[in-house]
Order: sequence, then structure tokens, then C-alpha cells
Amino acid sequence: MKERLIGLIQTYILFVCIFILQKPLFILYYSSLYANTSWTDTFQVIWNGLPLDLSLAGYLTAIPGLFFIASAWTLSNTLRRIWNGYYLFIAILLAIILIVDLGLYEYWGFRLDATPLFYFFSSPKDALASISIWQGMGGIVAMIIYASLLYVIFLWIQRGVWKRMKLPYRRLSVSGVMLLLTGLLFIPIRGGFTVSTMNTGKVYFSSNLRLNHAAINPAFSLMESLSKQKDFGKQYRFMEAAQADELMKKLVDPMVLDSTVVIPDTLRMALFTTERPNVILVILESFSSKLMTTLGGESDIAIQMDSLAKEGVLFTNFYANSFRTDRGLVSILSGYPAQPTTSIMKYPRKTQNLPAIAGSLRDAGYQTKYYYGGDADFTNMRSYLMSSGFDAIISDEDFPVSERLSKWGAHDHLVFNRLLEDLRNEAIDSLATDNAQPFFRTLQTSSSHEPFEVPYRRLANDRLNAFAYTDSCVGDFVKRFRELPQWKNTVMILVPDHVGAYPEYLDNMTVSRYQVPLLLVGGAISKPRRIDVYGSQHDIAATLLAQLSLPHQEFTFSKDMLNPASPHFAFFAVPDAFGMVTPDNQLIFNCEANAVALDEGTAKGKNLLPGEAYLQKLYDDIANR
Repeated sequence: MKERLIGLIQTYILFVCIFILQKPLFILYYSSLYANTSWTDTFQVIWNGLPLDLSLAGYLTAIPGLFFIASAWTLSNTLRRIWNGYYLFIAILLAIILIVDLGLYEYWGFRLDATPLFYFFSSPKDALASISIWQGMGGIVAMIIYASLLYVIFLWIQRGVWKRMKLPYRRLSVSGVMLLLTGLLFIPIRGGFTVSTMNTGKVYFSSNLRLNHAAINPAFSLMESLSKQKDFGKQYRFMEAAQADELMKKLVDPMVLDSTVVIPDTLRMALFTTERPNVILVILESFSSKLMTTLGGESDIAIQMDSLAKEGVLFTNFYANSFRTDRGLVSILSGYPAQPTTSIMKYPRKTQNLPAIAGSLRDAGYQTKYYYGGDADFTNMRSYLMSSGFDAIISDEDFPVSERLSKWGAHDHLVFNRLLEDLRNEAIDSLATDNAQPFFRTLQTSSSHEPFEVPYRRLANDRLNAFAYTDSCVGDFVKRFRELPQWKNTVMILVPDHVGAYPEYLDNMTVSRYQVPLLLVGGAISKPRRIDVYGSQHDIAATLLAQLSLPHQEFTFSKDMLNPASPHFAFFAVPDAFGMVTPDNQLIFNCEANAVALDEGTAKGKNLLPGEAYLQKLYDDIANR
């Protein structure tokens, strides 16, 4: 009895110690982010992160608890091999989680959750494209070393206990006591006897978000994230359904509530010279407002974008919906806001029921085509694009092997070249057949993404140079496209998928993290404008369709930004947090901590209830699709 009791306690304490030691290791690894961290802060990180460590240690000790019960009946080599196999599996799993978490935090700004698993299993090639060969090899070596170290420690503890154990005389009694002790692990697993169960929000203790992040157990975060993936209808229940419904009525476009609504011509801001222009949508990988001098950012980076802003329509208070490409694409193309705990692109059954710009334009007689230099199967992208109404998808497999020189496939200039070549051929065909059918083309760039390896060198900083390269590709395409006959009847929309890589060390709890440019250029633009209304990526759909005099009432969450009767706000979401921004209130709410993370402006707190209602109704909508 005594040996088994001691062994169970030793196993539990060992897991707890492993998780505790990971915290100063995380701080040390990211020493640049924690340069001003004191020993007191480190102790606070460890102390406040302890509940998650105790909980996860309880989960991992439960299986050895069953092994100890079995040992009261047999001490066979089979049991020992199974026991050792479990420790080997746990050692490998914990090593993978630790190293992947360390590698991703710099770029994503939050601790590990289910997102990387989705990216990896949907397209391993693209998921690994952000890292160099040396980084990958270094990560694998680190995993092997750490897993080996953990396994040796596990075996050392287990061997000592195994040597001391003997088959007891009262097997039922010993089994019962050990079963009771194993059952007591439910207390730390649940987090005590309080109303709320254990969750990552319990570790939040500081106004310094990075200290809170350091306190999170990445393995627990991953487990919690996986458990949240499908029960959408029960997530983010901030208020009664009736209250959420009433608040939501004030947050949607008037046409959503009444499709017969007509905007008086005196109020309509017409951006285009024709009702049915061609539309080219360019989705810029990771671009930020900070890259454009025109929007108060750095100089000498997005030179072409800054130049085009002088002749086009520039939205100056525009925001990305989220932090990843899959979220951004759905926001832009379907007018559907990003979700904190999941990506709807994961679920083809649901995305096929989403409205989409491509589908609306195709129904209006537009030809539709999507251009991307990478793998269109990444994150279920192909199924989403096809169900969205794109007639054809040009992806990496449509480029010669010699042109797939990037980790992400074909470099941006090659993708732009392919689009220009197609447009040139279409111009010739339309002249020959006298058939000028309008077209909708979407081009997604990829070169301004880690690892920032581009066939271009103008700036010393690799990150900024990659953005400058993509910017030069945009400028070169526009210069050459002006020479084609379609230019005079084309609107070109430039918008990022999200902000990433620059500024470095992005903070998810700042409003500037989501500020992106929205720029419309082309021969069909009536005149240059600067538009200061607030909006997000998911508002592009309703705004564009309204300009084309096409209905958009099925885009429930998308608003016509140029309709004075529309509510004007920006909404964004990252893992377990959302933000709502209006001219008088900039608010970010941390759902994990159940607390306001940012509240600024002349009307502080104004956007809290509307933001909660908006997120709640979004998850209601997902659950019902």
C-alpha cells in the first residue's frame, strides 16, 4: 500500500514540477519580450499558473493511478511495458507541445491551441513553410532531447517504485484505496469546488498581458481549445437570447432587416463610373497600416501603395477581423466575421451555406476566378472557394516546377504575371467575339510571410524587404494593366488578409494590431477620396455589392459602409478575445479573463454589451449552419 501511495504522489508531483519549470524556460527563451521582468514577476507567473499545472497533472496522473490499481493484482512484464509505453507517449507529447509553443508564440502572440493542428493536418507542406530547414531540424533535435530527458526521469521514478512494490495480501482493500486516491485527482482537475471549472482565464493576474501568457500551461491550453471546437451554440453566452436579439438589430445593415429598403440617391456615395465594372480583389499577405506613410506608418516600404492611394479611394479607419489567413479570407469573401475559438473554414458543411461575393457576382453575370501561388487545399481553402462561387482556381499546381521557388509556392510576381497574361488573352478574345462579359478576379499574395525569402533586395530588414517586394509587384501589375483595355472599366480592391510579422511582437490586446489599409483604384474609380468611416473586412461584401446595385441582405453581418443609415463600427476577434471600435470607444474584451483588456475614448464601456451580443449571435449563426 505505502509504496503505491508514494508512487502515485511522486508521479503527480513530477508532472507539476515539469510544468512549473517550463515557465521560467519560456521567459528565458523570450528574454527580449521579458527584458524588464523581475524575479518577483517570475514567481507570480509560476504561482498564478499553478492551478492549470495542478489540473493537467491530475489528468496525466489518472492513467498511472489505474496502473497502480492493476499492480495490486499483477506485476507482470506486460503491465510494466504498457506502463513504460504510456510514459514514452507522454514524454513525446509534452516535448512536441513545448517546442511548437516556443516556436509559434513570437508570430501568433498567444499560447498554443488547436489552430496549428488544423493547419498541419490540412496541409503539412504549407504549415511547415514558415520555418527554415535549420529551424525545423533544430526544433526536432530539441524535441528529441527534451522527450528523452523526460522519459529517463519517468523511468527512474517508475523503476524505483516497481522495485519496492509487492503483491499485497489484501488486494481488494489496496485496490479500493488506490481507486479512491485516483478519484481524488478530480479535485485539482476541476479546480476545486468552486462554481467555475478550471480554465485558462484563471491564470490571468497582471495588466501585462505577456506575464499572463507566460503563466498559461500550453498543454492545458491545447486541450481546452480542442474541447471547444464544435459546441458553438453553448459558447459565449453573455446574455439572454432576447437581449442579444434586440442589441443585434442595431448592429446590422438596414437591408438585412428589410430587403425593400431603398437608399435615396441624395445619400448614396457613388465610387464607380459604371454600375458593372470589372472587379479585381487583391488580398495582401500580412500587410499593416504601419507599412504605409499615407496612414501614418513607416516610409520607404509600401511605396507603390502610397502612390496609388493618391489616385484611389482610401478607407482610413479600417480593421482586419482576425490574425490568420483562413479567418481573413472568409471575412473578406463572405462578409462573415472571424471567430475566436475556431475557423469556420474547417467545416465545409457550414462554409457551403455561407454567402459569398463570388457567388453574388457570378449570379449577376460575372466570370469568377481565384489566383494563388500556393496550395489551394491548405486549411480547406479549395472546398471553401469552390462553394463560394469561383469558377476556376489557379494555384501552385498550375505553375511550372521551376517557378515554385518559394516555401509557399510561386512568388508573387509570377502570380501577378499569370493574372495579367490571362487578362491580356481575355481582351483579345473579347475583341474577336465582341463579348465583353464582366469579370471578378481574386489574387492572394503569399511572399510577405515567414520566412521572407523573396527574389528582391531593396531593404536590409528581411521582413520589411518582403513587404516592399509584394508592394513592388502590385505597382508593376498596375503599371502594365493600365495598358490593357479592361483598365478603364475595372475597380481594383487592395486589402490585407490580416496583420502579421510587422510590427514585430504584435500585441493582440491593442487596437493598432488590427488596423489595415483598404484601397480601391482603377479606371472605373470616379475620383480620389479619403473615407473615414469605421469598418472591418467583413463589410467589404455589402459595400461592394451596394455600389454595384446588387442585393446583399443575405450577408447578415456585413454592412454597407457608405450607407449613412448603417451602423459604423469595426469588429475583430483573436483566441478568446474580441474588439469593437467606434469613433468614441475602442474596446477589447478578454473572454478568458472575463475582463475588459482595453477601454478608451470619450464613451468608455459603450461597446461592451453590443460586442458581446454580436459575438453571441455570431456563434448562434455558426451553430445553425
